[in-house]
Amino acid sequence: MASRPTGTGVGWRPEIASVLAGTAGLGFCEVIAESLDPAADLPAPLRSQAAGGTTVIPHGVHLSLGGTEPVDPARVTHLAACAAAVDAPIVSEHVAFVRAGGREAGHLLPLPRTRDALDVLAANIARTRTELDAELAVEPIAALFDWPEDEFTEAEFLTRLLDRTGALLLLDVANVHANAVNRGRDARADLDAMPLDRIAYCHVAGGARHDGYYHDTHTDPMPAPVLDLLAHLVQRCPTVPPVMLERDGRHPPAAALRAELAAIAAVTGHPAPHELPAGSERPGVGSRR
Repeated sequence: MASRPTGTGVGWRPEIASVLAGTAGLGFCEVIAESLDPAADLPAPLRSQAAGGTTVIPHGVHLSLGGTEPVDPARVTHLAACAAAVDAPIVSEHVAFVRAGGREAGHLLPLPRTRDALDVLAANIARTRTELDAELAVEPIAALFDWPEDEFTEAEFLTRLLDRTGALLLLDVANVHANAVNRGRDARADLDAMPLDRIAYCHVAGGARHDGYYHDTHTDPMPAPVLDLLAHLVQRCPTVPPVMLERDGRHPPAAALRAELAAIAAVTGHPAPHELPAGSERPGVGSRR
């Protein structure tokens, strides 16, 4: 099994596969689990990343750990198969629900932070972990509202969830920023309250304001406040966690993408990914199966 993620990472997407194949110093990458067919060959560029020693983390988006119905066994099996296909030491999913009553939302939806919701999450996480050989990290989401019946703050809710399940935390620094902006809160105080000793790795991403809200778009450059909040996290953590850039669309030119990765590395002190010399890219670039 591959080692736990370290250093600076990035979300692997087919659109930037050639850029990543020509980039040295990536500590890890994350791939959307639902984009993979573990029964078939992995995309050649992703397979090359894994073979070259880059830790690959399957990141689920459709499991619906917070749904009141038990998690779909077929989806759990798929996530476990993805982890096995890339020899992943860890997989991740969201503290959210995406379906109810047979209807698909097509979006990650926030849970009420209640004791009942903790019971649901704990049961679904337990069901998921029965099939996983890898560790499980859970990610709190960016949400535009809180439920009126909340019994806990987000930090209290997450601490109880991790204590109860033994799961790890995937902390999205950009989500902390987005939630604080949209609620008029202090992002640093919110981050300080999080169970920072349970972090497996972190996300950062860009966003944009629209209709009076800050949206975590994953299609815009990282704003300075997110990097500033990441710097605050580095100061607060006894061990600097691995940090990765999420970029899901409007992918910038290679130089701009590497500049964002270098900016993350400058804040964390991790090695900065950099361009490989021409002709030394990993094999398999440009082919997908």
